[in-house]
Amino acid sequence: MRKAEIERKTNETDIRLSFSLDGEGRADVRCGIGFFEHMLSAFCRFGLFDMELTCAGDLDVDAHHTVEDVGICLGQAIAQSLGDKRGITRLGHACVPMDEALAFVALDVSGRPFLVFDAQFSAPMVGAMDTQLAQEFFRAVAVGAGLTLHMRVPYGQNDHHKIEALFKAFGRALMDASSLDPRVRGVPSTKGVL
Repeated sequence: MRKAEIERKTNETDIRLSFSLDGEGRADVRCGIGFFEHMLSAFCRFGLFDMELTCAGDLDVDAHHTVEDVGICLGQAIAQSLGDKRGITRLGHACVPMDEALAFVALDVSGRPFLVFDAQFSAPMVGAMDTQLAQEFFRAVAVGAGLTLHMRVPYGQNDHHKIEALFKAFGRALMDASSLDPRVRGVPSTKGVL
């Protein structure tokens, strides 16, 4: 099983995260932000990842440190779980509808972190989470995991639906990119390294 354990403690957050790429879609996440917990659970369910997460963050300030630091830890866990990346498919993409909203995600396990995030939100908050933190979360994941990550919501009205579609599409795209293909010899790169 390709899995990782991450612990990170700062003056702003205390995080313990266990993650498995080869899971069944089980998530036990506790960070004090209900909507964010729901999104992480959707990511795991649609990517068939298993994750246990506890995060004690400075929610008396706001949700920013918690969401961003969980993203940092998840990115590190993805990178560790991928190991030397031998045999992976490397590329993944998904298109996920959520009622009136549609999300596209394409990613490359390239080792070159980059985020293109094209989504507009009309409300400042969904539950107790700032909508702008969706982009901060995915940036942190992309950097920590070494992903080239493109995300787009071309249309939609409900911000909950838009963000949830992004998390589900990210799960599906990462599942595809991290899947093992017996035809791949070594790492899938003309350079010989990722």
